Amino acid sequence: MITARGDGTFPPARSGGRNPFRIGRAVGIVAAVSLFLCASASPQSKPSAPASEILGTWEGESKCTIPDSPCHDEHVVYEIAADKSKAAPAPLKLDGYKVVNGERIFMGTLQCDYDSAKKTLACTFRGRSFDDWQFTLSGTTLQGTLTVDAGKTLFRKITVSKKLAR
Repeated sequence: MITARGDGTFPPARSGGRNPFRIGRAVGIVAAVSLFLCASASPQSKPSAPASEILGTWEGESKCTIPDSPCHDEHVVYEIAADKSKAAPAPLKLDGYKVVNGERIFMGTLQCDYDSAKKTLACTFRGRSFDDWQFTLSGTTLQGTLTVDAGKTLFRKITVSKKLAR
């Protein structure tokens, strides 16, 4: 029988000169610390589903802010949905349409991010110029702006309301 020394340690084992009880205690301490760290670490957050308040069909007016330009005021419809494309750089897509003589004419798709805490929708298009679409949600109304030339020029002011499902 092996008995402990006065300092609480055991004499070295005969094979290899290591004390199996000291190693066992170290392994126990490492295991306890690892368990504590795993339990106290915040879980990895996966991308959350977009808030349903921003999804759906929005209709309203897009007004030009540049006088004497090729820009025209438009009646618009925006379809905002989750972007299920694996290559999508943002979780939402906004399909934009202008309405001419009662007909929807597709203008394009924007990739967007929605911050549900701030109730802001941000869509950026990097084509010939840097177009920045910023919207703020208030109830069932989205108000926003389009700035171009890397934010130097306010190009449009937009107000659209959510169309409720019938």
